[in-house]
Amino acid sequence: MFKITNYLKDYKKESIIAPLFKMLEASFELLVPLVMAAIVDTGIKNQDTGYILKMGMLLLLLGIVGMISSITAQYFAAKAAVGFGTNVRRDLFVHINSFSYTELDRAGTSTLITRMTNDVNQLQSGVNMFLRLFLRSPFIIVGAMIMAFTVDVKAALVFVVAIPILSIVVFGVMLYSIPLYQKVQDTLDHVVLLTRENLMGTRVIRAFNRQEKEKNEYRKCSDVLMKQQLFVGKISAVMNPVTYIMVNVSIIAIIWIGGLEVDTGRLSQGEVIALVNYMSQILVELVKLANLIILLTKAAASYRRVADIFAMQPSITEHPTGVDLEKTEDKVVFDNVTFSYPDTTEAVLKDISFTAKKGQTIGIIGGTGSGKSTLVNLIPRFYDVTEGAVLVDQVNVKRYSFHQLRDRIGVVPQKAVLFHGSIEDNLRWGKEDATNEELSRAVRIAQAENVVASKKDGMKEMLVQGGKNLSGGQRQRLTIARALVRDPEILILDDSASALDFATDAGLRRALKDETTGMTVFIVSQRASTIKQADQILVLEDGMLAGKGTHEELMRECRVYQEIVRSQEQTDNLPASAQDRKKNEKQRKKGGRRHVR
Repeated sequence: MFKITNYLKDYKKESIIAPLFKMLEASFELLVPLVMAAIVDTGIKNQDTGYILKMGMLLLLLGIVGMISSITAQYFAAKAAVGFGTNVRRDLFVHINSFSYTELDRAGTSTLITRMTNDVNQLQSGVNMFLRLFLRSPFIIVGAMIMAFTVDVKAALVFVVAIPILSIVVFGVMLYSIPLYQKVQDTLDHVVLLTRENLMGTRVIRAFNRQEKEKNEYRKCSDVLMKQQLFVGKISAVMNPVTYIMVNVSIIAIIWIGGLEVDTGRLSQGEVIALVNYMSQILVELVKLANLIILLTKAAASYRRVADIFAMQPSITEHPTGVDLEKTEDKVVFDNVTFSYPDTTEAVLKDISFTAKKGQTIGIIGGTGSGKSTLVNLIPRFYDVTEGAVLVDQVNVKRYSFHQLRDRIGVVPQKAVLFHGSIEDNLRWGKEDATNEELSRAVRIAQAENVVASKKDGMKEMLVQGGKNLSGGQRQRLTIARALVRDPEILILDDSASALDFATDAGLRRALKDETTGMTVFIVSQRASTIKQADQILVLEDGMLAGKGTHEELMRECRVYQEIVRSQEQTDNLPASAQDRKKNEKQRKKGGRRHVR
């Protein structure tokens, strides 16, 4: 469970010193009105310049000691708050990285980013201000009231009436504001989501000429956030003027009562000034306390949001010890595997069984949404099966530690993701201590030699975030090379050659077969030609295994595979002019006009 106190344990000294020095500062501050009263009643009344100078030096000394105490308190409070924020952010990042695909899909990237940045910053600010003011302000308020009673009981009764009313106002606004700040943070999540999607999808947005629509949608969302922030700001803003009014009314009452008491000789002018000063101190501290409570209200909303992420436990946990690694001929076995995503009733994969031998190439083909990517994601345990078992080297993948399992597997996902840095840095993700020969071999097998050679700095060429300074095919070839650097026992290519031309694709498959002896390769593809030479082809239809075998066997026995192959062969063999005529015929039937040049 996420507890703030757990993250302040390493900063116990700072968390104690900061409020103590603030209390020390407050103690000196409470003495100031008494010194002022003495100056008025003794120094000014008796025209004693020496006494006035002596008391003035005492005021200066109180001010200097108070300033030193305040600076010391703020230093230790800031140190504790920054350390707290750093630790929370670090643990939150580690916790998020323990999530399986299931939790990442459920939470959403934009929400996780907002909670790791904005929400943690709100918590950090809340801790800082709490250590500095939460004890000081109540201490000044209560202390000023007590000191007022030492001056005059009758006049101090004004404090007894004013302080509880002010407390009701302050805490009432706080309780009303907490759920409103929660809504503000949720809307901020949506704004971050829109921002992220627009920045990442800017090419698509411009291609479809949707700039104005996206601007309007962003403007609407921003307006909602602005209105929510204005509303909660107005509620919080009520606190200060109400506080000022009530305190100033109290000061008027003190002056009124004090004036009458001075006339009767029960109070001196200096004591009335002291009472007014104590009420002014209360005013200042109540304003500080009000602002502190507003900040703590925001921090409380952020605390709930951060705690929600910490409370979200990964659905996939690794085996604590792992197993003794052995290599067998049956490299990957699916034993009656059924899988469905959380919160869904329909299974994505149903009763899948097959065996992939060591060194075999397994092709996986099927229509869109047939479960191809889901199937290969079960091998490295990105998801866990609902029923059945996935075995690697005849051991259930659930018995491996993540390190044991995933170090044996190279995965090239559908989306080619590269990171800011050099080409060499990106390739070393597969193996940090890889030699130049290993890097060159991986690049050669992935058909990426010309990509590296075309760059001025070769392997040292810097890539921008996401590898945006490369084409889609170049990115795919480098991501394949990155997986090959670690020389995995199992290589998963999840439709990762879709941007390659037929010649490059063929060269990649030929190099994989010739230069990766003993490696079990899974190739997910929409192209029948890509997996035609595979040792075993799995044909998926609506999550079920419609057929498995070699190309020749499936062409004889599997209707689904036959339809896929024939439809692609017809498209590939159709002359360009015939294709144009066919398109024009369709347009004419729809009543449209299209001319082929």
